[in-house]
Formats: sequence, C-alpha cells, structure tokens
Amino acid sequence: MNRTDPLVLGIETSCDETGIGIVRGRTLLSNTIASSMDEHARFGGVVPEVAARAHLEALQPAIESALAEARVSLADVDAVAVTSGPGLAGALMVGVGAAKALAVALERPLYAVNHLVGHIAADILDAEAEPLEYPTVALLVSGGHTSLLLVRDLTGDVEMLGETVDDAAGEAFDKVARILGLPYPGGPEIDRAAASGDPQAIRFPRGLSRASDMAAHRYDFSFSGLKTAVARWIEQRQAAGEPVPVADVAASFREAVVDVLVTKALDACARHDVPRLLLGGGVIANRRLREVALARADAAGVTVRIPPLSLCTDNGAMIAALAAELIMSGREPSTLAFGADSTLPVTEIQVAARGTTP
Repeated sequence: MNRTDPLVLGIETSCDETGIGIVRGRTLLSNTIASSMDEHARFGGVVPEVAARAHLEALQPAIESALAEARVSLADVDAVAVTSGPGLAGALMVGVGAAKALAVALERPLYAVNHLVGHIAADILDAEAEPLEYPTVALLVSGGHTSLLLVRDLTGDVEMLGETVDDAAGEAFDKVARILGLPYPGGPEIDRAAASGDPQAIRFPRGLSRASDMAAHRYDFSFSGLKTAVARWIEQRQAAGEPVPVADVAASFREAVVDVLVTKALDACARHDVPRLLLGGGVIANRRLREVALARADAAGVTVRIPPLSLCTDNGAMIAALAAELIMSGREPSTLAFGADSTLPVTEIQVAARGTTP
C-alpha cells in the first residue's frame, strides 16, 4: 500500500447525508454528497429508518459519481475508509456493510474511523490553509452533536472536554424553527428570520453557564431549556393576544446559542493555554456564529480555523482524509471485527486496528 500519498475512498452515512469522498494524501479529489433531507422535511426531523433506506439507494450512484469526478477507478484505490460511529445505528450499518464489501472485493485495507474526529480532519483538506498545529481546541456543532474537544494529535490523542447533555445546537434550531412556524431544516430558516431582528430584544437563558454549573458542566452544553424558554415566551405573547415578533425571537434565540458556544470554547482555549480554535460541523454555516467567534477570538488572541463550508457538513472526504492521516502515520488497517457504534467515544479515533483488541 502507498503510505506516502495514499488514494483513499471514504464512506460517511452517520445521519441523513450519503457522503463519498476521495483524497490523495492531503489533496481533495472529489466530495460527493447525496442528501435525504427533503424526505425528512415532512416529518420535521430525521427519521432513522428513512435515512437508512436513502443510504441504500444513494450509495452506488454516489460512489460512481465520486470516482468520475476524481478521474480514478476502484482499482486505483489504495484503501477504503468508513465511519463506524457515532451516529444513527441503522444508517451507520449501511455504510459499514458497503465499506467491508468493497474492501474485501478489492482486496484493499479498511480503516474504520470516528465521525467526530473526521470533522477535524476536514481542515487538512483546505489547500490554502497553513498546516494544522497541535494542540488545538475544536468546537464541533451539528444537528446531532455539540462537542468541545482538545486535540493534541489528530491520529492519536483527542480528548472530550464537553458535549451536549440533551438537545444538540442543530436540534434546538430545528425545534425552535418549528415553534415559530418556519420550515425544516431550522438552521438556515432561523438565520434568515434573524437577519432583520434584534438579538438583544429578549434575554433568553444561557444553559449550563451559571457559576454553580462550572464544577460539573464547565464545557458541557444544554439547549433543551433554551428551547422551552422560547416556547413559553411565545405562549405568553399569544395568550395576551399580542403578535409574536418572529425576527426578534429568532435573533435572540440565535444569540443565546452563539454566546454559549463561543464563551465555552474560548474558556477552554484559555484554561488549556491553547491559542487555536477550530470550528466544524454543519451549524458552522450559521453566519452569526462565525462572526461572533472570529471577533471574540481575535480580542482574546486566539486564531480561528474554519474548513471550507462544503466540508463542514457530514461528508466522505473528511473520513477519507482521517484515514489517509492514519495511513501516513504508519497505523495498521482495521480488521473486519467492528460494527456500527452509535455511541462511539471520541477517544477511539480508529476502530478495531490490527494488533489491538477490538
């Protein structure tokens, strides 16, 4: 196997997007994404069974499209990579099964990797960015995950500092959008509505940010109470016969989420003496989050890195990139003794590596 500049095909099926990516070393060759979001929109959120079926239907055409874009064939591939977890169990099973079949049929090594660490690896595919320095603090914000990580080594040492204890930020956006009568997915809709609103109009709570929360939940996130506070505020307005200022509610809600995310991330940078913050995950597409993070980080002397937005959402390229880093660092492939792990801890960067106990 080529360990200096490996050609890796990555498969990502942790939620509602079928991602196939192909990289050569640290160079992105293709990033194909087939989303089933429209199929979930009528339910107001992701339905696991629908997502799994959509992955089954999208995998083969997505692989063919990615190969065509990269101008390579399956025979050219040096290794296959796949998300083992975390994510929706049924959706993960589709990708894992496909990756194992490809690896066996092609007689190629297989690398089973962690979805969250893959989001960090997306940064190395930015051809215009300087090499990622370690240690770095990473804030990952998506529909299913809100995580704060300390990355000392991408392939060998990632520590979970804190994560969501209930609704992830993306889930909160979807639920508040529904309360406001806005379509799914909620993130872009809240962003649009908030553009004409006053972010200081309503002081919504900042979850797990009180002094009493610091000992046990300094870097954890909670957005369920915020969602409930928005719902109660709207109910009170409606009960009083007053109109609901959708733009102000959206802007104030968004500001509360952004404030908590950025405050905790920069606190982690300060306490661990790390002047670097990497942002990842689909919610990073939120304009206000990027604005506040950049401004407050600059004031704190922290450098912010944001991968290209096309690589922030779930995608196969980030999975291929992580596997390529593992290969180039000399790590052995995974055995076939792994499955879909919906609660895979972030400390398990690679699953079932040869020479280790699965």
